[in-house]
Amino acid sequence: MQPPLTIRKNIFSLIDEIEIPCYNVFMKQDYYQERNLKNLDRIEGLLQELPSFCEDFLRGVEMRTSVLTRLNYCYDLRIFFDFLVKKRFRGRQVSELTLEDLERVTDTDIEIYLSYLSNYSFRGKRLSCDERAKARKLSAVRSLFKYFFNKGLIDVNNTAKVPTPKLHEKEIIRLEQDEVSSLLDVAEEGNGLSSHAEGYHSKTKIRDTAILTLFLGTGIRISELVGLNNESIDFSTNSFLVTRKGGNQAVLYFSEEVGDALGAYLAQKEDDPRVPPEEHALFLSMQYRRITVRAVENLVKKYAKIVSPLKKITPHKLRSTYGTSLYRETGDIYIVADVLGHKDVNTTRKHYAAITEDHRKSVANAIRLRDHKKDET
Repeated sequence: MQPPLTIRKNIFSLIDEIEIPCYNVFMKQDYYQERNLKNLDRIEGLLQELPSFCEDFLRGVEMRTSVLTRLNYCYDLRIFFDFLVKKRFRGRQVSELTLEDLERVTDTDIEIYLSYLSNYSFRGKRLSCDERAKARKLSAVRSLFKYFFNKGLIDVNNTAKVPTPKLHEKEIIRLEQDEVSSLLDVAEEGNGLSSHAEGYHSKTKIRDTAILTLFLGTGIRISELVGLNNESIDFSTNSFLVTRKGGNQAVLYFSEEVGDALGAYLAQKEDDPRVPPEEHALFLSMQYRRITVRAVENLVKKYAKIVSPLKKITPHKLRSTYGTSLYRETGDIYIVADVLGHKDVNTTRKHYAAITEDHRKSVANAIRLRDHKKDET
């Protein structure tokens, strides 16, 4: 059986005792601990809505998946089992489904399910999945079936017969260099903001400029940025410690320009008596608590729509902007993959494939077909 939540909380608390070399501090991992514990609570709640065998599945994949991945499995499987009792096992309750029922699910059932996801209802809401959402939900179902098939608890795995939906390449949206400069100018000066937004700008402009500069100067993920603590920054080496996807930690480096923006923000915090001395979060909300992912998304949107109203700019698009700029400067896709924390360089190629157009243009005149010498007469 899985340890009770109280025991798991005690296990997470032990992380605080791990010393991170080179930073000479005991790094506080409170943000990631709290996030994981909240997600574990959500998983426990969702398990009450799923067949009992799902608990065995989640425990079986626990050592090779993150808490967030398992939470998303629960959300996706909840939709799948709701479909089964509506279309395949009518009259049954989700909680009544068994492993024998999984064996009765055919590849045609899975294909019908993928079609169903184009236009379905769940708890009174009308929903629709695009090709990527369908692929993710199919992946969750495949993982479930594969687990029990490999354990010998079901004799057939018909999900293996269903191909993943074809994923079309998404347009790469990013800021051009002049837009990057304009975005930082707007954050510093507040030009173009609404009268309501201007009222808050004087209080947040140094923080917001530091956040945007960090995104554009390092390619950091939003979850990594929100999780930063004061102790994460080392100005002696212009570096900071981030927790990557999956919980691994990495040291990233920043330029003097990024360092100046961070230094200005930390100086402002140091002079503000309202900052709680026990608060370790680097970026704070106006309520002097760790800033949330939603708040960062909103501030990026607020400034970006002034600079580039036709582009839907998000924190991830700022990450793409950095990745594109880094590739253009270095021409080395492996360096870009390493800095961005991509485990597979093909992920990097997929995200930044559009910039190869620059290289196509640059080599257009590299090959000469004929030697155009003037005839000597």
